[in-house]
Amino acid sequence: MAIILPIASGKGGVGKTLLVSNLGVSLARRGKTVILVDLDLGSSNLHTLLGIKNRFPGIGSYIYKQEKSLEALIVETQQPQLYLIPGDSLFPGTANLPYFTKLKIIKEISNLVADYVLLDLGAGSAYNTIDFFLTSLNGIIVTTPQTTAILNAYSFLKTALYRLMLRSFPARSEERSLITSFIINKIEGTGISFKNLVEELERLNPASGETAQEQMDKFFPRVVINMGKTSRDLTLGGKLRQIARNNIGLEMEYIGYIGWDNLAERAVFDRIPTSLAYPASDFSRSVDLISQKILSSPIPFLPMLYEANEDLSALSNEIPEEKIDISAGK
Repeated sequence: MAIILPIASGKGGVGKTLLVSNLGVSLARRGKTVILVDLDLGSSNLHTLLGIKNRFPGIGSYIYKQEKSLEALIVETQQPQLYLIPGDSLFPGTANLPYFTKLKIIKEISNLVADYVLLDLGAGSAYNTIDFFLTSLNGIIVTTPQTTAILNAYSFLKTALYRLMLRSFPARSEERSLITSFIINKIEGTGISFKNLVEELERLNPASGETAQEQMDKFFPRVVINMGKTSRDLTLGGKLRQIARNNIGLEMEYIGYIGWDNLAERAVFDRIPTSLAYPASDFSRSVDLISQKILSSPIPFLPMLYEANEDLSALSNEIPEEKIDISAGK
């Protein structure tokens, strides 16, 4: 069975699709069969970064029943063992999926034959995007070391956790009513987190509290900081963990730091993955480190919790020395 790896971002412009395309190349070079699925409905452009012309049927053809399966949409790329299912192509309105169509797509994705299926999701916290992200409880969030990007990433994670909790219980159940009522109230700055929600569910029904706690334990997103420039960026990146831990009781793991690289921008202009055009670039080496971590670490069933920021400290060793601002800690 394929490992499904959804990749999302709280806002656009953080390099999510660039990471997806190059991570696919890196995993395929390590002998894995990889399928990239462009689920950025309404703004699909993964094919462009792979150097594939927009002339193949994509997700839109499946949504409008011109193709019977996602498998029929698979397109070869220039990297052996790396394949693409294009996005919505020229079909309008595909960003507004009916719920049951979304469920059909999720089921089709789970039936794809590959080692890894990477989902390039749309930016933001729309429920369609969130539900695709929840096809795995260990998906990747891409952010940049900017305050707006960090806050948008937090908003995405909070919405995802709310959606996960809500969908853990039947429609029109008391549990759903309680969860909806809880999320309406302001969490930030109140000292109330999702741990309090678990306690309320447990008072309602001990079994429900246990279910909610299990979901909290399983939901363990991973984070990639992109477009970094100095070691200060790691500190700002750590703010996401602090906000998520304090406000919603969520833990996460940082699995990659990618510094700013002009060669990555040049490769986008040339419509070829950076990992193919410039395999020795800083960008490509950083993506390779991420793929190694994905391959060497099984998808965790339970989270590995960090008391401090050990994984962020480890990432600092991956920044080229000349790009570390040594005054950052002063």
